[in-house]
Amino acid sequence: MELSELRQVLPPDEPAYRAKQIYRAIYNQKVADLVQISTLPAHIRAELSEHAELGLPLADSRFESVDGTRRYLLRLSDGRTVETVLMPEEDRDTVCISSQVGCPVDCKFCMTALMGLERSLTAGEIVGQVLFVARDNGLTISPNKPDSRRFNIVMMGMGEPLLNLANVLKATRILVDPNAVGMSERRITVSTSGIIPRIEELSESEVRPKLAISLNASTEEMRQQLMPITKKWHLKDLLEVCRTYPLRPWEKLTFEYVLLKDVNDTDADARRVARMLANLNCKVNLIALNPGPGIPYETPLPERVASFQEIVRRSVPCFVRRPRGLDIYAACGQLKRNA
Repeated sequence: MELSELRQVLPPDEPAYRAKQIYRAIYNQKVADLVQISTLPAHIRAELSEHAELGLPLADSRFESVDGTRRYLLRLSDGRTVETVLMPEEDRDTVCISSQVGCPVDCKFCMTALMGLERSLTAGEIVGQVLFVARDNGLTISPNKPDSRRFNIVMMGMGEPLLNLANVLKATRILVDPNAVGMSERRITVSTSGIIPRIEELSESEVRPKLAISLNASTEEMRQQLMPITKKWHLKDLLEVCRTYPLRPWEKLTFEYVLLKDVNDTDADARRVARMLANLNCKVNLIALNPGPGIPYETPLPERVASFQEIVRRSVPCFVRRPRGLDIYAACGQLKRNA
């Protein structure tokens, strides 16, 4: 719930500031139980305990990688499960969260696509993943606290976030509200396969994450094979909506490109990508395929990745994303509730 919704569920004779106390306790102080909200009178705590639930997900399983990455299988109130990944680094922490249980988009190189879609998450279930991981690892999220490291959120886990846009935007408002989680919009990124009408809707939102686009091909034909959603929303139209997207002064678009051995990783592909993006205010993240059962593609050799990067970076900034958590199926494209 946002603050306005909390006010509506409290008894009308309670002062308005009670809702703010609950709001801050849940999102900023990350209480584990509503009865722990010590600023509330005992009768309100008792009432909340009897008639309300905090709603945080529960840990079903936790897997730890040799590189420090942690993959959580989190159980929701209806028994369904989603995956959330924490990637600690020397100077920052990044949590990759899910927006749906499964995914309907059917990208041919992604293990999550093999699940299909079970349902979309609520805003509370999206925020709940962040709160759970932060509390489980003793992380300070608010940038205003002196002991806090940089904390980033990427909505790149299970699901197509823009097909659950209302809840993604509501979750974002809670995450950036200084009275709630208190993050900066600069620290939150949402990734889409290219749902053009929803990109346009996102661009009109007063509070919104940064935008990343999964590109993954240098031609319309290849993208239709790898990402069938391209048959509905064509590459040229996607690029056009990216050209008109209203970037904030500090912002760049991010294009993600999964490299598949002998499929979309040639120098000719790299040159086409460079030309395609040359006039956009953007950067490119290259991801060598993270393999998994049921995926009919292979990972390119490091020298092929380096050659691709060298060509693209002549036109736009281009980086190679280092895989995290490969040994526990926590890397990009591997989230499929594997034990």
